[in-house]
Amino acid sequence: MMGDSMAGRGILSVVSGFSGSGKGTIMKALLKKYDNYAVSISATTRQMRSNEKPDLDYFFISDREFERMIADDELYEYACYQDHYYGTPKRYVDEQLDQGKDVILEIEVQGAEKIKARFPDTVLIFVTPPSARELKNRLVGRGTETADRIEGRLKRAAEEADLMDRYDYILVNDQLDACVDQLDEILRTEHKKASRNKELIKQLSEELQTLTKGE
Repeated sequence: MMGDSMAGRGILSVVSGFSGSGKGTIMKALLKKYDNYAVSISATTRQMRSNEKPDLDYFFISDREFERMIADDELYEYACYQDHYYGTPKRYVDEQLDQGKDVILEIEVQGAEKIKARFPDTVLIFVTPPSARELKNRLVGRGTETADRIEGRLKRAAEEADLMDRYDYILVNDQLDACVDQLDEILRTEHKKASRNKELIKQLSEELQTLTKGE
């Protein structure tokens, strides 16, 4: 489906969620259905999984290269999660925003807080299954991790749950198509709001300058 044309610079949003919430699947479905979004590609130092592709799912780099990017201020945010670095490279995000795309950062809670502090207008969205039991079922169903690893992810989810109230929207991933459409509706509403605010600010500024000059 073709998205509505959007004039001007795009808006920035963050999608976080528990491991196993399905946020990656939602992002892929959103991009397939709508053409006015770009999902930022994160850099990571973890090993590539068998179903992943380099420079598409992640930029897979070494610890040394990641630390160089930190030193050269090439990341908008970064965090260490389960002994691996994850971060958001600046270049891709800026290019997409300048082209009018609405850019979604699929990042962890730590990174979301850093982005919000740096860009207060960022829209924060948290993805969750309908229940904790469903979350565990999804983690087990993936069949890719040990019981200890799953337990670690559940403990991490309990910590993240305490921070969910910092997000602007909670998106329940129960039925994929409905979830994707709801995410699109949220982002379109926020984009229109941002555009209206910018237009109003510009109008008031110009009118006040005219009135001041006339006095």
